[in-house]
Amino acid sequence: MNPILFAMKRPVTILVMTAGLILAGIFSLSRIKIDIFPALNLPVIYVCQPYGGMDPSQMEGLIANYYEYHFLYIGGIHHVESKNVQGVSLMKLYFHPGTDMAQALAETVGYVNRSRAFMPPNTVPPFIMRFDTGSVPVGYLVLSSETKTIGQIQDQALFRVRPMFASIPGVSAPPPFGGNQRTIVVRVIPEKLRSLRLSPEDVVQALAQGNSISPSGAIRVGEKMPFVPINSMVTLPGELGGIPLDRQRRIFMRDVVSSIDDASDFPTGYALVNGRRAVYILATKRAEASSLAVVNAIRANLPRMQAALPDDIRVRFEFDQSPLVASALEGVAFEGLLGAGLTGLMVLLFLRDWRSALVVVVNIPIALIAAAAGLYLCGHTLNLMTLGGLALAVGILVDESTVEVENIHTQMPLHSNMASAVLAGNQQTAVPRFLAMLCVLAAFLSALFLQGAAQALFLPMALAVAFSMIFSYLLSSTLVPVLSAWLLAGRKETTHQAPGWYQGLLSRALATRWVLVPGSLAAVSFLAWEASRKTGTDLFPEVDNHQLQFRLRAPAGTRIEETEAITQEALRWLGKTAGEENVPLSLGYVGLVPSSYPINSVYQWMGGPEEAVMRVALKPEVSTRELRMRIRQDLPPHLRQWTLERWKKLGYVKEESAAPTLTLFFEPADVVNEVMSFGSATPIEVMVSGPKMPDNRAYAARLYKQMQKQSELKDLHFGQTLDYPSIEVKVDREKAAFSGVHADEVARALVAATSSSRFTMPNYWRDGASGIGYQVQVEVPQAIMNSPEQIEFLPVKQAGPEQRLLRDVATVKEGQMPGEVDRYNMRRFVSLRANLEGTDLGSATRLVRQAIADTGEVPQGVQVDVRGQIAIHQELFSGLNFGLALSVGAVFLLLLAYFQSLRLALIPLLGIPFVLCGSLLALLASGTTWNLQSFMGTIMAVGVASANAILLVSFAKKAMEEGAASGLQAAQLAASGRFRAIVMTALAMIAGMLPMALGKTSAGEQAAALARPVIGGILFGLIATLVVLPALFALLFPKPASFAVSLAPEDATSTPGGES
Repeated sequence: MNPILFAMKRPVTILVMTAGLILAGIFSLSRIKIDIFPALNLPVIYVCQPYGGMDPSQMEGLIANYYEYHFLYIGGIHHVESKNVQGVSLMKLYFHPGTDMAQALAETVGYVNRSRAFMPPNTVPPFIMRFDTGSVPVGYLVLSSETKTIGQIQDQALFRVRPMFASIPGVSAPPPFGGNQRTIVVRVIPEKLRSLRLSPEDVVQALAQGNSISPSGAIRVGEKMPFVPINSMVTLPGELGGIPLDRQRRIFMRDVVSSIDDASDFPTGYALVNGRRAVYILATKRAEASSLAVVNAIRANLPRMQAALPDDIRVRFEFDQSPLVASALEGVAFEGLLGAGLTGLMVLLFLRDWRSALVVVVNIPIALIAAAAGLYLCGHTLNLMTLGGLALAVGILVDESTVEVENIHTQMPLHSNMASAVLAGNQQTAVPRFLAMLCVLAAFLSALFLQGAAQALFLPMALAVAFSMIFSYLLSSTLVPVLSAWLLAGRKETTHQAPGWYQGLLSRALATRWVLVPGSLAAVSFLAWEASRKTGTDLFPEVDNHQLQFRLRAPAGTRIEETEAITQEALRWLGKTAGEENVPLSLGYVGLVPSSYPINSVYQWMGGPEEAVMRVALKPEVSTRELRMRIRQDLPPHLRQWTLERWKKLGYVKEESAAPTLTLFFEPADVVNEVMSFGSATPIEVMVSGPKMPDNRAYAARLYKQMQKQSELKDLHFGQTLDYPSIEVKVDREKAAFSGVHADEVARALVAATSSSRFTMPNYWRDGASGIGYQVQVEVPQAIMNSPEQIEFLPVKQAGPEQRLLRDVATVKEGQMPGEVDRYNMRRFVSLRANLEGTDLGSATRLVRQAIADTGEVPQGVQVDVRGQIAIHQELFSGLNFGLALSVGAVFLLLLAYFQSLRLALIPLLGIPFVLCGSLLALLASGTTWNLQSFMGTIMAVGVASANAILLVSFAKKAMEEGAASGLQAAQLAASGRFRAIVMTALAMIAGMLPMALGKTSAGEQAAALARPVIGGILFGLIATLVVLPALFALLFPKPASFAVSLAPEDATSTPGGES
């Protein structure tokens, strides 16, 4: 059925259908999920295994090793990475694209259970989770108090706020950061133990016997059956002091302890909010939830959470990431309105009729609303990619209705009534417009052939454009004719002629066609090549969200209290430098994540007590780039000197000591770069792996020197702490045997003295007021265990009348060991990381590869891999380049299928080099990189230019069929007749893209990178369509030609030999 005839015969039906389409779009917009990124469906599974107290080497050999061995059995596995620090092993399982992740997750759980059979006793089951964009926090729930301790705030956050937080739809709430779990701490004094000939292990064993869990039975008393509970587990913590340690000597626990406190577990790290200790919970959403909906729900529930807390604890939501999407929504709405207005103004200037401009403009919002309905039905969300596609579609939507309305104006002088002019105008352009739409869609065909994250990012944007185009074509073929017939009725139009200056220019171009065509193609090819070499490449345009995140690394093994002090000084320096009023909020973490909450390591990896991560919010008045450069240059020297002076005062170092080594490097502070780094802390990461760690380190050290020479690579550092200080206790088993002591007894005494007895002998207490159970642990006060000598004098065991000390059976000496052990497919590796400043990702990739080449020969067995954003950059652009070539081929095949002529199909195709040249020059002139957004804009420009070229060639072909003497005359007639339509369409689209290209809207550089190549490509495509392509047509058809290729015998125009 012909849609134009249906529309003209049943105009009210078209209005009703349009209204239904609008209602469906509005309904879809009210239901569609709004997110930051589309679901990437990354084939990655995290396995996080805690084991409190184990050092990194033990975590590697006794935990991660068994997991990695078994994970290699999983179907579709690509590689396994593990990161091991004290108490935690974090493993990442990467799978090949296309792997059934539900099956992979099920197999992972199965092999986890099998692996645990080979592990040390008391190994708890690990946390297992899929990684997706939902794993990146959308904000932070911060709890602080002026009066409560961190342990008390942590307990309230864990058992009061977190249950409410997790019940919010779409929220995934990991445990709080900042404190450790509440526990009953029995602090023993080694000196008292020695004087009474006892050991820490004696206390632990007595605690296990004197505070045990016993089931409660019941007895039958008359008609009742009461419970019979027993206080084998103490009711109040103070009762623990009455537990006997030696019945004969009447020694009790209270005789050897300094205190029995309701406190917190051994601290391993602190959260800092504005430089002060606090607690925060990461607000992470589930993969299927909407970021905006989650954030709005969290804010709505804040009063309820506050009401559940004591009055002196304050809860607030900070570092909200949802404005990124909100600004993109606002940007699309604003740019759509402004673009539609400018488009209408352009149509008004050319056609001098406000009613025609209204017809064109009305088409834009309806098509966008309908496209949103299409995205909703396909299960996609409104995110940065789909919003970018809709923003890009604003310009292209002009093309369909503008061509239609302009041709109606062209037909008006030739027909006696408006309905006939509308019908004729639509029938002339229906097929070329349909072909132009297919060419634009074919340009996005490459999205289907990408893989992994590249396809997940590209496909939603392509679908947004495709739905917009399809609905725009349908509307221009139905609604636009109906509105034109009604609104333009009675209007008179004179015959339009191309202006004289263009007629003269066209004549000269046609006269010099033998020189113009090859010369212009050579010129634009050369310019495009030069521009492509000078235009940088990135994944995404740089976005300034007025936030900074940096990681401080003090000397290896620095205690967390000192790292905290250094971090606070860094924040004070930052406040003075940027102005206290310009730094409204800072939030971060110092030290290791407690083994009690291992899942937090997935969201915030910490390498040791010497590390601190700070996220800083800045006001818009502050230049983030300039402040970052100043921090990088001035802050580390200041902190080194400040730390040296502090440590001299505290007596930690000698007066003549040199300043301590201290590094500072920036990490992604916005959700875009966090997601696109795929778990890497920096955009650049080089992994050196091999079976022998000394070979890995030696090569990495050489590579480090080469990368240091590249000034564009900033913040260069090793990803792991390799030389962590240790105090090694070596048991002499022969001495121990003659002393009646076992190595196990020495170890247990050492655990209670340096860590906590809960790792070797769990013990519990129940808070009767809250009904919550907590652990009881024995430890030696940290202030006492402050030297190797204290370890030597640690009582181990009473052997007869003598007291055995640790020095009697073991030696104690200082040494070094790895602070973090990382592995890749069971091979240890060292990584070098760096940031970029003043260069693009593509250039940095070349610099890194050059540094690797200059490093020299790689030792046997050592493998060097470049990771971070570089890996996804290469995958993305190799796919996009292939896709671009595929799109050009698809456009050519469509043209060939329509025109049935190889020469006619080649003409629009040869306009593509002009478009690419214009897009690249626009990027180069504006300082915009070649990234995913600009690539989409370029493809759109190719589609629009092809559409204009198709109209030109279609009319030239028609002129030849109607008796034009030659290709020269046909080209002149077509170019002159379609001048207004082509110029008006191109300028209208440029006007629609102009607000985005300026980058001044809330969408900023994201939208600008889309629009700038469109404008440049269309400008060059306009020149090609009006000047070069007519000359090419005349060149290819020097004499009249027949385009009939039908082989049907009944066809009178059949030419079995093909085109003539």
